[in-house]
Amino acid sequence: MTSTTQTPQPFDAASGLEPLRAKRGWIIGLGIVYVIAGLIALGSIVTATIATVFVVGIMMLIAGVAEVFHACQIKTWGRFLLWLLLGALYIIAGFLTFENPLLAAALLTLLLGVSLIASGIMRIVLAFGMKGGTPWIWVVLSGAITLLLGLIILAHWPVSSLYILGLFLGIDLVFAGAGWIAVGFGLGRRA
Repeated sequence: MTSTTQTPQPFDAASGLEPLRAKRGWIIGLGIVYVIAGLIALGSIVTATIATVFVVGIMMLIAGVAEVFHACQIKTWGRFLLWLLLGALYIIAGFLTFENPLLAAALLTLLLGVSLIASGIMRIVLAFGMKGGTPWIWVVLSGAITLLLGLIILAHWPVSSLYILGLFLGIDLVFAGAGWIAVGFGLGRRA
C-alpha cells in the first residue's frame, strides 16, 4: 500500500492580492472620496460635529432596539426587565441626542477628554513598568501626547465640544482616505 503525502505549498501572498488588484481603481476612488469628505468636514467642523453626534444617536437607537428584541428572547422576568430597561435607556438616549445635539456633543467631548487623560496616564504607568531593552520611551511619548490632548480638550470644554468631534472626524477621514489611496497605488506597483 503506497502512501501519498503532499508537501504543503508555501503561502503566496501575491495570489491573494489578485482580486484586490482588479479593484484597485475602486480602492483609489474610495480613498479620494474619504479625503474629500474629510476636507469638507474640516471646512465645516461644527456641522461635522453635529453629524457625528447624529451617527452616535442612530447607533444608540439601533442598540436599544436590539436590546429590547433580546429582552423578548429571555425566559426569566428579572433578566427580561433588566434587558428591557437597558434597551429603553439606549432608545431614550438616542432620541435625546437628536433633540439636543449640542448638549450631546458637550457630553461626548467631556467623556472623550476624560478617556484620553485616563488612557495617557495608563500608558505612561505601563511604560515605566516595561522591561529593559524594550522601546518604552515611545510608549511614554504616546501616553504623554494622549494625556496632553485630553487636558487640552478639557481645558477648553465646553467650547471645545463645538469642534473637537468634527475635527477628529475630518482628520480620521483624511488619513483613512490617504491610506486607501496608498493601498490602491501599492497594488498597482506589485503587478
